Amino acid sequence: MSAIDQAEIEILADPEALARRVAEWLVASMAASTGRFSVALSGGSTPRRLYHLLAQPPCRDRVPWERVHWFWGDERFVPRDHADSNFAMVRDALLADTPVPPAAVHPMPTGGASPEEAAAAYERELQAWYGGAVLLADRPLFDVSLLGLGPDGHVASLFPGSPVLDERVRWVRAVSETPIAPFVPRITLTYPALDSSREAAFLVAGREKRAILSRLLAGDDLPSARLRPAGRLRFFLDRAAVPERLR
Repeated sequence: MSAIDQAEIEILADPEALARRVAEWLVASMAASTGRFSVALSGGSTPRRLYHLLAQPPCRDRVPWERVHWFWGDERFVPRDHADSNFAMVRDALLADTPVPPAAVHPMPTGGASPEEAAAAYERELQAWYGGAVLLADRPLFDVSLLGLGPDGHVASLFPGSPVLDERVRWVRAVSETPIAPFVPRITLTYPALDSSREAAFLVAGREKRAILSRLLAGDDLPSARLRPAGRLRFFLDRAAVPERLR
């Protein structure tokens, strides 16, 4: 049985209800944990409202900011203040108005170095955080990975047909060619890193995602269907995105 077949699916009324449910779930997971807690963040429009909620009461008052560390699932190779930067979106929506320690924020490097050098540097940072260069099945890298679903079935910056889909050793890779705008190089976590998650959660909203979500849940060979998280796989969907067979 595949990870998709065993996934937990929650259907919410609309994007606002989806964001509030995910915020509730994520804050509860953080609050119930002990020690360090690591989150791999997704870019895109769907999680932005979630990040706003985390930065506001009552969520803001329940997050153990001093021990939660924030990582990125992928990034465009643009300056951090660029409009297309995932870091800039998360900074403005979540980090700017919260008491998160600077040392707990781990953006992908995009200044100066080439995408390949930046990917290698981020991999070293992840390994230093993890305390080793080999990911162990019983000790995931991330407590939670937040995931988006692209219109072509991509997840993070793992696109259909990309040679990076076959990476099984490196944790982070550069992506030189991207099939969707903006057409700039990217840096992405690979399957070994994304799979090393206690909880992996797709956030999917909007009628325009219905067709690709139907293909994903049906088991089509999409990049998003190749995820095999060490722990639980979840889908948080708004009603507009839900395929007919789930209605």
